[in-house]
Amino acid sequence: MMMELERASAEVDGLRRCMNDLVGLLTLSAMWAGGSFAQIANTLPDALRTMLDVDFLLLRSADGGDDIPSAIARMADAIQFGRSQDIWQALYSTLGESLAAWPQRTVLTLDGIAFSVALLRLGMQGEEGILVAGSRRPQFPSREERLLISVAVNQATVALKEARLLSVQRRLASELDTRVSQRTAELAATNEALRREIAERRRAEAALRDSESNSRLIVDSISGLVAIFTPLGEVEAVNNQFVKYSGLTLEEFKQWATSDFVHPDDLPQVIRDFTKAIGTGKAYDFEARMRRSDGVYRWFQVRGLPFRDASKGIIRWYALLTDIDERRRAEERIRRSEMFLAAGQRISLTGTFSWQIDTDEMTFSEELNRIFEFEDGTAVNINNIVDRIHPDDLAMLTEKMEQVRNGLDNSEYEIRLKGRDGAIKHVRVTANVIHHGDGRLECLGAVQDVTQRRLAEESRDEVRTELARVTRIMSLGTMAASIAHEVNQPLAGIVTNASTCLRMLSADPPNVAGALETARRTIRDGNRAADVIARLRALFRKKAAVVEKTDLNEAAREVVALLWSDLRRGKVDLHVKYADDLPLVCGDRIQLQQVIMNLLRNASEALSSVSDRPRHLVMRTELQRDRNVCLLVEDNGPGFGDQERERLFQAFYTTKEQGMGIGLSVSRSIIESYKGRIWAMANDGPGATFAFSVPAYTQTDINSEAISLAPVHVLRKAERP
Repeated sequence: MMMELERASAEVDGLRRCMNDLVGLLTLSAMWAGGSFAQIANTLPDALRTMLDVDFLLLRSADGGDDIPSAIARMADAIQFGRSQDIWQALYSTLGESLAAWPQRTVLTLDGIAFSVALLRLGMQGEEGILVAGSRRPQFPSREERLLISVAVNQATVALKEARLLSVQRRLASELDTRVSQRTAELAATNEALRREIAERRRAEAALRDSESNSRLIVDSISGLVAIFTPLGEVEAVNNQFVKYSGLTLEEFKQWATSDFVHPDDLPQVIRDFTKAIGTGKAYDFEARMRRSDGVYRWFQVRGLPFRDASKGIIRWYALLTDIDERRRAEERIRRSEMFLAAGQRISLTGTFSWQIDTDEMTFSEELNRIFEFEDGTAVNINNIVDRIHPDDLAMLTEKMEQVRNGLDNSEYEIRLKGRDGAIKHVRVTANVIHHGDGRLECLGAVQDVTQRRLAEESRDEVRTELARVTRIMSLGTMAASIAHEVNQPLAGIVTNASTCLRMLSADPPNVAGALETARRTIRDGNRAADVIARLRALFRKKAAVVEKTDLNEAAREVVALLWSDLRRGKVDLHVKYADDLPLVCGDRIQLQQVIMNLLRNASEALSSVSDRPRHLVMRTELQRDRNVCLLVEDNGPGFGDQERERLFQAFYTTKEQGMGIGLSVSRSIIESYKGRIWAMANDGPGATFAFSVPAYTQTDINSEAISLAPVHVLRKAERP
């Protein structure tokens, strides 16, 4: 009775140990989750060795990888480690080379010792490997030991399959990630601004959930849309993101080639590319529009990769659809922006350039190549740019380029280019220097072809000059009486003085002293007549403007001398106020006198309609605070209204019945050509004031060699009629 109780107690203890061991084996799956094949293969024999009374445990992999050992051995202390190879050789000799044909139990004799051997395959056909356990005990393995070994082998088989699938998943994820990174890098190289807008796509690893007979990849954690296809191209599975985006079930998506999921304009090309990839077994990569659940089509990049088995056969296809709609829109905005920029450059005749100052690398826009008449594909450099520059402008260009090399910005400047046909082009250059963070200097600039504008300006200046001359000539008729009076007075004096001189010389005795004085008066009257004619010729002859130092006070005095008789006949009381120590101005003396004459004549004509008050006219000069020299003509005539003031200086606008409306327009052109201004304002009382101001002369205004130093005859106050 006691023996039975002891035996029963031993059986209970054995069952308890077996249950504990089973629990320990079941926890191995959690420890192996996400682990490598090597980790599983090493821990399995170690776990069994603590649970079984064995002399050796051997594990051999069916196909070892880089990190998978081909054979693992755990030997009892009484057996030498090196004999594991002997055990394998004995097994192959006894049971054959095919692991799939080995029995589950056998007896192996080594060195005269018989071992009971249990052989368990990992996988249905041993595709993952085989576990060999041997013991000198004849009854090995017991029922409990067989159970423990079977459970351990099953757990290891599942874990090894998951590890292998996880390795495949990681490889696929790495390949997909590599292609995403490559594509992103290509787009980033195209446009730096676009690189900043496109966020780095997160990589996600999908968890493998597969059964023993059929595994598939579920990548719900990937931000893109994932679809799995059979080797024949039939839809097998899609991830949750795919379902959320499309709103289609798996069965509905299987009909994608005949549905509206792919945009109708893209569908034919998508079918061709997909069919070709399935037929050739090569990866595919294309872009197409896919319909969202709300009916909106968005652009996607579709990449497909085949998953192959050990024999290179395709098991299934994995497709990743990445939303690139924002990128496509950005690319379209950039394309349109570049198109508008190119069109704007063509219309405005403006080209742009980049000059890497450290390397002298030049980049021209298409329009700038056209301006310089460079052929397509010409490598732009300093030498072929210099070849196009007009010889007279090379010195200025060299100076500007040296400023840029020193890191200084250029102000706007104009140079001339030589065309292939010898024609001259005028271009305006604007450039700025950019200081990069790494110390590099880059010059960005624009070049505008202003040839037509320059030609128009030259034509305008010619017309303006001719118009001014015509204006002066037209004034000749109205001044004829004044000029005749100016000349007749000295001529009458000459005749009178000559008669008096003859009479004094005929006297007895001759009055020589009186005759000499009379002759001096004759010479004085002759000079007066010559001065009047000289001033008249200078004012009305066609002559190019000569920029010189001019005394505005003296120029005004000479004009007053010419108009003095006209003003007296018009009963105009003229008062002049010349500022003392007035600085010289830079301009053409005759043109400035023409402006003064226009203002005085306009004021005199305005006063001709005044009959209820004296006709007062004031002309004065002054130095303004900004160092501009100003001349004002103020009358007490009828004046002008606010609307008339806006149009006074417009060409061909006049308030006079016989006027042409060009006097004030020409005057404005003359004054503005000397960087001055002309204006009109109503007086507080009756009449109006017309004025102009021009800058005072400085040494830099004109070249000293071009300054006219010829003496100017000044009509003294005592010589006025």
